[in-house]
Amino acid sequence: MPLRNRLRLLAVSGLALLTVSASLPSAAAGASHPRHPSGGGLSAVIRYTEFGIPHIVARDYANLGFGNGWAQAADQVCTLADGFVTLRGDRSRYFGPDAAPDGSLSSATKNLSSDLYFRGIRDSGTVEKLLKVPAPMGQSHEVKELERGWAAGYNAWLAQNRITDPACRGADWVRPVTTVDVATRAFALSVLGGQGRGIDGITAAQPPTGTSASPGVPPSEAAHAAQQLLSTQNADMGSNAVAFRGSTTANGRGLLLGNPHYPWQGGRRFWQSQQTIPGELNVAGGSLLGSATVSIGHNSDIAWSHTVATGVTLNLHQLTLDPADPTVYLVDGKPERMVKRTVSVAVKGGPAVTRAQWWTRYGPVVTSLGAGLPLPWTATTAYALNDPNATNLRSSDTGLGFSRARSTADIQAALRRTQGLPWVNTIAADSSGHSFFSQSQVLPRITDELAQRCSTPLGRATYPSSGLAVLDGSKSDCALGSDPDAVQPGIFGPGRMPTVKDAPYVENSNDSAWLTNAAAPLSGFERVFGTVATPRSMRTRGAIEDVSAMAAKGRLTVGDLQDQQYADRAPAGDLAAADLARACAALPGGHAVGSTGTAVDVSAACGVLARWDRKVDTGSRGALLFDRFWRRATAVPAAQLWKVPFSPADPVRTPNTLDTSAPGVLTALADAVAELRAAGIALDAPLGAYQGVVRNGKRIPVGGGTESLGIWNKTEPVWDAAGGGYTEVSAGSSYIQAVGWDGSKCPVARTLLTYSQSSNPTSSHFSDQTELYSGERWVTSRFCEKDIARSPALRVVRVHEHR
Repeated sequence: MPLRNRLRLLAVSGLALLTVSASLPSAAAGASHPRHPSGGGLSAVIRYTEFGIPHIVARDYANLGFGNGWAQAADQVCTLADGFVTLRGDRSRYFGPDAAPDGSLSSATKNLSSDLYFRGIRDSGTVEKLLKVPAPMGQSHEVKELERGWAAGYNAWLAQNRITDPACRGADWVRPVTTVDVATRAFALSVLGGQGRGIDGITAAQPPTGTSASPGVPPSEAAHAAQQLLSTQNADMGSNAVAFRGSTTANGRGLLLGNPHYPWQGGRRFWQSQQTIPGELNVAGGSLLGSATVSIGHNSDIAWSHTVATGVTLNLHQLTLDPADPTVYLVDGKPERMVKRTVSVAVKGGPAVTRAQWWTRYGPVVTSLGAGLPLPWTATTAYALNDPNATNLRSSDTGLGFSRARSTADIQAALRRTQGLPWVNTIAADSSGHSFFSQSQVLPRITDELAQRCSTPLGRATYPSSGLAVLDGSKSDCALGSDPDAVQPGIFGPGRMPTVKDAPYVENSNDSAWLTNAAAPLSGFERVFGTVATPRSMRTRGAIEDVSAMAAKGRLTVGDLQDQQYADRAPAGDLAAADLARACAALPGGHAVGSTGTAVDVSAACGVLARWDRKVDTGSRGALLFDRFWRRATAVPAAQLWKVPFSPADPVRTPNTLDTSAPGVLTALADAVAELRAAGIALDAPLGAYQGVVRNGKRIPVGGGTESLGIWNKTEPVWDAAGGGYTEVSAGSSYIQAVGWDGSKCPVARTLLTYSQSSNPTSSHFSDQTELYSGERWVTSRFCEKDIARSPALRVVRVHEHR
């Protein structure tokens, strides 16, 4: 090791190691500073502080990846190993073909379809080919080193430790991984909104035989199905984020609150760490499991978060087939033969399944995008799916660029240089007081002009409704063009991305970029990016009300961000609860007719709704009743539900005024009352008594609320009336961070990982942060060396390869 690097490591970690070495197990306390073992190999120092948060120090990127892979395995080995079974195409071998994957790496509904897709990716060498592409279109050397080190760290942990998690203890499917496996995980996340969305249809696609193919759906139905499929409001991932400019803050420096909404179980969880290469890199935040870089985080000068964007990351090309051969398609009248890929998958307890997949110049043939959007392969027509993220492994380079940034200008420069984010927006603030938003995604270059000129009849229905373009694949002049500043062909360049710089606030809650700052709406972007002048979600409306009021108040601090995260205001309740309570009180005899035709006495509900505090705190009484009512009431079309319709001139405050005479509204109330009574739940029960999670036999109340209520602190709970109400959380607030600066070298940061660091029930960090979340508390970030060294929970471990 060069002397300069050794001195850097000594300076960073020596004090902490000496401070705690007396309390460490002998294996960890054997040295007062990190050094390679005599046999060489990769190594890192991991310093654990409260709640099991690791602060990883290494001398270069490969060694940092090693420490990262080791520490992730220590907390999440079973979840990670399950994901690698998916990526190897081995789920059917170990778990059977008909069981369902956890959905974290694709939308495949059964193990068999997942395996056929990922085994096909593996057999064709897709990821290996992408790894050979030089930067900037391919990965940088630094990211490749991080991934190489991550694989080595994960493998070293497996070799040197005993698995205690019952989910995979003793399982033969827990195996070492390769660098390609780690990169394949990045690939899977990249195509999640494209090929990953169509896996069932890709693996089921077979040429038509003598029997007639199943019919498609009429264009109007297809338009609705595409809209439902691609809506960010129906997804298990969402998010809020806001950045404030220095003019709105107490000290002229920026502020950022990031609140991503992600699954609470499975392979799309975040994992928290600090990653340091002295003199090169120092960043803290949350990484998606299996990722070698920080996904959402902060350093000493910049903080950033992401929200799932409305850009549609795929499109379809409708193929005109040769009448004599349905595996030949015509382009400008010339025949092109599809490429046949034969894929075999081992199956538990049965023979291997072998199936063909069919690929075209545009991408794979697909016969459906979800159950509601069949795309039949007939003797004359087939559909190919184009996903530009299938050649994009650059997202980790974007994350690394953010980690090394010192300003929002650097954030924008990293986005322009790497062009690696597949399906998220970026919101950032810096210590100099700048705010930043950009919907910089890898999107197919579908201009409105191209869609107007080249859409098939199906595309003329789906594109306006959802942004899903269906182009005429028989014409070469309907191919996607290229922007001169795009890093790869067929995508939009950074000059076309919706971007807002230095507004008093920039905010996104999974609607389009239109109202990033409601005082200065953003327009002029192509339909594929999202809509303009259309109704916003309840969560967007509530968020804009909140953050615009905060910006107008000014003198903001990190404490204000913390208050916003746990305000738990229910915008739908503010709009509808009072009208509902009055209509309830006016019912003759206090009865409303339920959906079964039975009259239900709802009189007790009237006062409960009137007294409800319009929040979804664990102690809020009436929140559960309104929640169960509102889930039913939103089935009423918006045009009937509200007396005042949506107006593009007043998009935050409209629609409004609940129409309690609309068919279905009071029925929804009757059904909600009957449901709670049947479950033995009092109408005025505090929310936390019936919304929570159970961890190791202990019930932990959870606040927050569902998407349609418009809650910033989103919680998507699982209803089990017989089991006691909402007994689990499927998705919601995940890695939360509130970050600002005070002029020192240490950022003022508060974080929380809602579901805690480990999924291992035997870990002491299985539910500790979940209990903090229940109590609306935070973790004070220990970013600077002095703060790490002062941690009362400090534990230092030197990890290395055995050679």
